[in-house]
Amino acid sequence: MNSATAPHPDSPAAGALPAPTPAPALHRTLDPSDWATHRRLGHRMIDDMVDFWAGARSRPTWQKPGDDVRASLRTPLAAGGQSPESVYEEFRRDILPYPTGNIHPRFWSHVIGTGTAMGAFGDFLAASMNCNVFGGEQVGSLVENQVLGWLGEMLGFPATASGLLLSGGSMANLLGLCVALRCHAGPALRTEGLCSQPRRFRFYASTETHNCLDKTAELLGLGRSALRHVAVDQDFRLSLPALEQAIAEDRAAGWVPFCVVGNAITVGTGAIDPLAEIAAVCGREGLWFHVDGAIGALARITPELHPALDAVRLADSVAFDLHKWLHIPYESGCLMVREGHRHREAFANTTAYLAALEGGLSSGDRWPNQLGPELSRGFKALKVWLSLKEQGRQAFAEAMSANLAQAAHLVALLGRHADLELMATAPANIVNFRFHPAALTAESELEALNRRILIELHESGHSVPSHNRIHGRFTLRVAITNHRTRPEDLESLVEEVRRLGQRPSAVPIR
Repeated sequence: MNSATAPHPDSPAAGALPAPTPAPALHRTLDPSDWATHRRLGHRMIDDMVDFWAGARSRPTWQKPGDDVRASLRTPLAAGGQSPESVYEEFRRDILPYPTGNIHPRFWSHVIGTGTAMGAFGDFLAASMNCNVFGGEQVGSLVENQVLGWLGEMLGFPATASGLLLSGGSMANLLGLCVALRCHAGPALRTEGLCSQPRRFRFYASTETHNCLDKTAELLGLGRSALRHVAVDQDFRLSLPALEQAIAEDRAAGWVPFCVVGNAITVGTGAIDPLAEIAAVCGREGLWFHVDGAIGALARITPELHPALDAVRLADSVAFDLHKWLHIPYESGCLMVREGHRHREAFANTTAYLAALEGGLSSGDRWPNQLGPELSRGFKALKVWLSLKEQGRQAFAEAMSANLAQAAHLVALLGRHADLELMATAPANIVNFRFHPAALTAESELEALNRRILIELHESGHSVPSHNRIHGRFTLRVAITNHRTRPEDLESLVEEVRRLGQRPSAVPIR
């Protein structure tokens, strides 16, 4: 035999058939092999998490993951699995000790809600049911519909309003502005896009507005220049004369104004725009009135803020979060649209495999996938439903009122010390201040000192406020959206800021 044609030593013998490929298994479950052991592990998880919530005050507010944790969380995925018990132990060691910190009573950063036990159980129950709430005749749609009805009542919206649960306020603002634009531009926008429009669109919001609206302008294809930031007054509220002047100027320049966004508590200073007056301007100008109420729309149910927020009910659409002042676990935002048919017209689409039938799962009269871009949707409504049923509307109103009183208490505490400077009025739950010793006047040194104070507050585990800029000046920002906060926590904050600021090493050398 010619060596060039001889079979390779590892090849099958001449004329032999290749070894058969193993047939794929016809059944491979991912269920545990021992449900009793899994049950015991689940009970342990619940016990551990209840202890985690109950012991929040005894732990640091925040702590940084160490190098060992970072290394552990960069390891590649193995081909074979681990026992559930060992996976859980890794969670307890490398993940549980290092959260954002908002479980803790002294967390006041970024307007992040504190969560509740029932809401967390709701996430577990929803994941266990694993509903895809895209529509159809299923209980997830019914629960979401009931929750939206309750939320609409809090806003003062009519029963004919439409709503959708989303990941948060940024998505709710995006979809609300999408409805506004499509209503103003007409059906050609959906089929032909912006190229069907002869002129460029513009919408308006104050200079204090959340930056998600800049992203919204980009994602709608309008470009950032489509959002005109309007000046604010001395209390950081949108200026009505400046708004009316901007609209008139833009019409004269060939723009097409279509929407004004009012803020129901701004993220930086807690300002509340003059919502009733903005609604009147929109009515006269033929513009959509959208409210960014991510923080404060639901605070309409409090006696303290109801007068300033009652006009939320006049909006054409409202974006708001439930994971802020309702303390629903993340993620939980909502868009409400006053006229339900406008909401559906903006997103409704039909295809054969999603067509409604007269019976079975594909029946039912509520199809959330026709109210936004998502088809697959988790059962977000269950944790909201459980939380609202457990607490009732009044408990949430009282928790918000307590936070408002705490913000006023903090302002009063600041006023007792000459070296603490209130940087803006605090009409709601957000307080901006800084440590300002008399001996220090240079802005660069004041900023360096307050930056250092903030970082030390975080890294010591004492508390977690955030930061802001007021008229270009660096501030410590305390956003009190925490049902576990007590007055003594704020008193401790003031004492610690002054202690850190008064240390000889704390004042930068000139």
